[in-house]
Amino acid sequence: MSVVNHLPVDVDPADLEHVARCVAVLAGRLIVDERPVDLGVAQTKSSRTDIVTEMDSRSEQLLRAELARLRPDDGVLGEEGTSQAGSSGITWVVDPIDGTVNYLYEIPAYAVSVAACVGDLADPERLVPVAGAVFNPVTRELFHAYAGGGARLSVGEHERRLEVSAQTDPALALLGTGFGYDSAKRARQAALLTAVISRVRDVRRIGSAALDLCSIAAGRLDVYYESGLNPWDRAAGQLIVAEAGGVVRGVDAEPTSDLVVAGPQVLVEQLAAWVLPARTWIDPAREA
Repeated sequence: MSVVNHLPVDVDPADLEHVARCVAVLAGRLIVDERPVDLGVAQTKSSRTDIVTEMDSRSEQLLRAELARLRPDDGVLGEEGTSQAGSSGITWVVDPIDGTVNYLYEIPAYAVSVAACVGDLADPERLVPVAGAVFNPVTRELFHAYAGGGARLSVGEHERRLEVSAQTDPALALLGTGFGYDSAKRARQAALLTAVISRVRDVRRIGSAALDLCSIAAGRLDVYYESGLNPWDRAAGQLIVAEAGGVVRGVDAEPTSDLVVAGPQVLVEQLAAWVLPARTWIDPAREA
């Protein structure tokens, strides 16, 4: 059944995409235009390298306020705040700054990610995106899509349709990946990467899962995998990949925090065949 069939009857996914685009751009401009000169770490989360800045919090506050104004009956799930259920059947999944470490270091590879999803907020891993936008406020690139409408990249007045890479040979594929904040997990992820890197053209680690997924949609990367992604890291990006003709899967089928593999179907199947047997890179307790 089409994802669109799961939408409330009075909801147009194109309208949701428009909202996603508007609020993502507003938040993106905020984090660039009002970034303090002396920006520092406001707090940490899962480890001392998993950081939050004051601008993460301000960006999420803006996103929540704008969504409440534009779509008052919808729910919201954000990285820096608590979840809020709605009554409309739509939940917005937002990442106020995806790539916060890049943002802290002024590396121009970070983004605001906004996705409208359907599903049960009590099970956020299974929320299904139906519209979304990812905005890099430094390059002013706005990646966006809605279910059934294709994926596009807008820069100012210019817009083009996105398509995933046509590459089918893993040996010629540029691979994207990322690493977790926990040092022990990073060591396991690095061990897996050493087994994969000789089988592909080369590897890129950009530092923003949302932009990695958009790079897959734009054909800038051929294939991508990562574990430990939360719904707000991937929701908009995975829809953009799918609408660009790509495939996004997880350990079994749908992507989850355990694993996301994205790209053209041929490359996704090959990469999954390499990484799935090495399940201990996700969780050492799974070792046989």
